[in-house]
Amino acid sequence: MNKISQASLVTTIIPESRTKFISRDEALGAGKALQVKVPHALHAEWRPSGQPRDPIGILEESNRDRVPELIPIRYGRMLRSPFTFLRGSAGLMAYDLATTPVTGIRVQACGDCHLLNFGFFGSPERNLIFDINDFDETLPAPWEWDIKRLAVSFAVAARDNDHADTTAAAIRCARAYREGLRDFSKMNPLETLYARLDGQTLIEMATDAKDRKRHARYVDKARQRMGEQIVPKITDMVGGRHRLIDQPPLIYHATDASHDADVAMALEAYRLSLPYELHGLLDRYRLEDTVIKVVGIGSVGTRTYIGLFFSRENHPLLLQFKEARPSVLEPYAGQSQYENQGQRVVMGQRLMQACSDIFLGWTRSRLGRDYYGRQLRDMKFSLPVDGYGSRELKHYAKVCGWILSRAHAKSGDAAMISGYLGKSEQFDLAIGAFAAAYADQNERDHAALVAAVKAGRVAALREENL
Repeated sequence: MNKISQASLVTTIIPESRTKFISRDEALGAGKALQVKVPHALHAEWRPSGQPRDPIGILEESNRDRVPELIPIRYGRMLRSPFTFLRGSAGLMAYDLATTPVTGIRVQACGDCHLLNFGFFGSPERNLIFDINDFDETLPAPWEWDIKRLAVSFAVAARDNDHADTTAAAIRCARAYREGLRDFSKMNPLETLYARLDGQTLIEMATDAKDRKRHARYVDKARQRMGEQIVPKITDMVGGRHRLIDQPPLIYHATDASHDADVAMALEAYRLSLPYELHGLLDRYRLEDTVIKVVGIGSVGTRTYIGLFFSRENHPLLLQFKEARPSVLEPYAGQSQYENQGQRVVMGQRLMQACSDIFLGWTRSRLGRDYYGRQLRDMKFSLPVDGYGSRELKHYAKVCGWILSRAHAKSGDAAMISGYLGKSEQFDLAIGAFAAAYADQNERDHAALVAAVKAGRVAALREENL
């Protein structure tokens, strides 16, 4: 097994082709030579290391410094199914991926690359873009970790949807990733930078008229998900001011006496993190109210604030400020070069996405907690895969595999990775086998959580009981 050394991961990503300025053919050859060192067949294997592995203990460790009363909600969401468990256990899978073979080529990794962390959002030009949309765990790391987690998510989703062949989508995802990197290795760097998938293209990529209609509905839903449209539904007028409506324990106002002063200080630091030309734009809005909101599955228990702003003419703006903790990859891939974890998220997102939210920035609270800010509901929409048939899931896997290849090509050496992957389907099949084996592991870990809740080792709160 070839584990990459931690020391080699600490520095900024600099592809070998840049430091030595080797040709594409030389990079392809260097990648192909790695097949001897790390044969494709090794990627098919999954077995826990010889060290004791306690999935519940690893999950409990990830709860350190979370809001204690919210942790049972996290477990309640993870209990729903093996798929929701996978979504909430990025730290556990990072622990496992660190024991798997790697080539030593690294990229800016997403760190939590599963199929529901892809979706629509609005570009600064107001185009609807489909891309990776969650970067809480981003860090320079082996490229293999992202494609393996993504493929596993398709295998788990296929089981969730009772598909006869639960590895077909995972294999299709790996193939799209491999072929995408081969294509990007032939492009000039600017073509890679400008490559993106918009809503209309996603509709046109559909395999038949039924799929095109469904994708068109998704595009319409995404375009309607704008902050100003939801503000009347989530606010009340109190004392002549808009107030966000409490829905405890999922949405609630902070009660700390110093909260307003802390928010003002954090907002000023956030403002300074934005590009200079956006300072004046943010200054046109005043902060009206803030609430704490429980979001996601793996993020439950971390601190997320929603800020409601209004312009002088009462045009609303919703911003989300999400706590940024050290990446789950850090124990295995080395520390971030950024001292502020919010900056780590922002820089990784800008590096991996085709384009990013103009309000993407970072800050630090008076208590020393790091946050990153972005717009809330700015055409953000994830495709619902519940009920997807095998054909639909394979098509979605193709899209996500291509998106990931473009993200990795922006930061890593596409030609060298492509040289390693080759033109045959050997790597694709190996990833399919790994996805099936790890989906079994995920089911065992989910069962371990169910047992831990029954035994009283951990507390879980299902939201239907709130």
